[in-house]
Amino acid sequence: MSMDMQRFHATFFEESREGLEAMEAGLLQLEQGQQDPELINSIFRAAHSIKGGAATFGFDAVAALTHVLETLLDELRAGKRAVTGPSTDAMLASVDVLRALLAEVETGKPADPQASLSVQARLNAILSGTEAPSVAAKPEAAPQAEPAGWRVGFTPAPTLFMTGNDPLRIIRELDRLGPLEVEARVERLPGFEQMDPLEAYLAWDLGLIASVPRSAVEEAFAWVEDDCELRIEPIAPATPVELEPVAEADIAVVDGAARPAAAAAAQHDAAESSIRVSTDKIDGLINLVGELVITQAMLKQVSGHMDAALAERLGEGLALLERNTRDLQEAVIGVRMLPVEAVFRRFPRLVRDLSARLGKQVRLRTLGEGTELDKGLIEKIADPLVHLVRNSIDHGLELPDARVGAGKDATGTITLAASHQGGHIVIEVADDGRGLDRERILAKALERGLVVPEKPTDAQVWDLIFQPGFSTADAVTDLSGRGVGMDVVRRNIQALGGEVQLESALGQGTRVVIRLPLTLAILDGMTVAVGEETLVLPLSHVIEALQPQAEDVRTMAGEGRVLRVRGEYLPLVSLNAYYRYGHARSDEALVVVVEGDGQKLALEVDELLGQQQVVVKNLENNYRRVDGVSGATILGDGRVALIVDVGGLVRSLRVPKAA
Repeated sequence: MSMDMQRFHATFFEESREGLEAMEAGLLQLEQGQQDPELINSIFRAAHSIKGGAATFGFDAVAALTHVLETLLDELRAGKRAVTGPSTDAMLASVDVLRALLAEVETGKPADPQASLSVQARLNAILSGTEAPSVAAKPEAAPQAEPAGWRVGFTPAPTLFMTGNDPLRIIRELDRLGPLEVEARVERLPGFEQMDPLEAYLAWDLGLIASVPRSAVEEAFAWVEDDCELRIEPIAPATPVELEPVAEADIAVVDGAARPAAAAAAQHDAAESSIRVSTDKIDGLINLVGELVITQAMLKQVSGHMDAALAERLGEGLALLERNTRDLQEAVIGVRMLPVEAVFRRFPRLVRDLSARLGKQVRLRTLGEGTELDKGLIEKIADPLVHLVRNSIDHGLELPDARVGAGKDATGTITLAASHQGGHIVIEVADDGRGLDRERILAKALERGLVVPEKPTDAQVWDLIFQPGFSTADAVTDLSGRGVGMDVVRRNIQALGGEVQLESALGQGTRVVIRLPLTLAILDGMTVAVGEETLVLPLSHVIEALQPQAEDVRTMAGEGRVLRVRGEYLPLVSLNAYYRYGHARSDEALVVVVEGDGQKLALEVDELLGQQQVVVKNLENNYRRVDGVSGATILGDGRVALIVDVGGLVRSLRVPKAA
């Protein structure tokens, strides 16, 4: 019988990546002084699981490195050695190498063989005693008599066979250690009609009559300790072997940790309530929901031309369909939502390594880790955030002496925060460093020949930083000074339908605010008529709609037209002129006030058509990128309507016009 091992490979790689993240987070907590034994156990279990899977699939390089790492972790959890700086550094380095080795077997991207040999040498040096252990062995009160053997209760998980393991092979391994008494327990065995040949039903009570170390017994079960309930008890000298069934209250091994059987069963139930689903399947489901939204809009539009009585009855059904469709849409999109912690948890390691490299003291503070964001956005937001955090440490935070001289704490603070605001998720990266130097930025801009307004506001000055190639660094290093970073950050965020704002105060720090849509699939929009076309304004950007009075419209030299709204003058933009649609329908245009990139705009339109959910379609995949357009959608009558990029409109007005 052939088996598609590729399915299991994909699961192994995904679980191994999760295990490496857990190991890294745990090691950083150990380094900070948290000496909870369960923390070390969790790191050990993650390494052990990776080793087991790698050995099963023949990934020898991964298995060899995790074996050495596991040995060191086993000594740490047994109290044979203390957690030290060199050992933590070596273990963190091994996590990095394991990531590269996994990428090599998964994607074919070659890993550096020298890095693997180097980190194994570091681990072996620590194990061999090059680093003297700082924890002395505890004196024993009296010599303990060696056990005459071991009593073992072994209850395989029903799915044990599916992992490639065989209980009889394990029993034969024990038999090699000495005389073995075996008794099978059949209480889980079903009737013949209900039997599944791929499930393990038998449990075993074993009596090993041999004075061998406990570790030798545990080694026989090393490959299945995550897939069984296991009890190992010593047999006192001169005590006859009594095989007893494992009681319900005995200890079970779940995920490599000993827990009461009741607790293990509860965890098993929780595991059974969740499944791994390919994101491609979820994306397909979201697309189907999107088509349902379009169909619902089409039916609603058709009902407007029907007989009043029939239209009323149909309208009731359509209202119910709309509610159900929205509930279904929210439920499906909720499946793709993940806590932003999935991104935040990679930064403690980055901050640790980079601050040590630069000789700076940095404290990382995270807020709102439970805030949920679409999985597709989470994967794409990681790189821009890495750029911002590196900039904050390298450019923003001062060296300890300089901070103390400025009356600050020697340790700088980087803050990562996430929150929901309206229809957006807002992610902030802030530091309490030196802040941006306005005059230096202006001088660099003039030096590079950039066009700068006559009396630029702070926002216009900060906006220069996002120009391609702009940098104020005096020296080029491998971390900064090449002028690559902030323009890439803005471009990537804009590609996700988001916006970037920058705030700073000299000597007090810098704050970068990123606003992203909750999902890229469906949005609530206001449809407006402009000329003979229909446009969609994202409702999350809309503040109000109004009929302007002639006396409220002014023309300002160098600024164009502005509209006075309750004492505030807003740039007035005709969408008809902006998109070059032609003549307006009438002279009495309406205005929709929107806000994007932290600035309000007044948009002239011909007519307000209504509000509706729209399915976002990527315009670049089917045509090309268009300035001021974030996407397109299909209306109920089959026509295509463009979705206005409000942030893009704001940014286009900020660009200074060359003389």
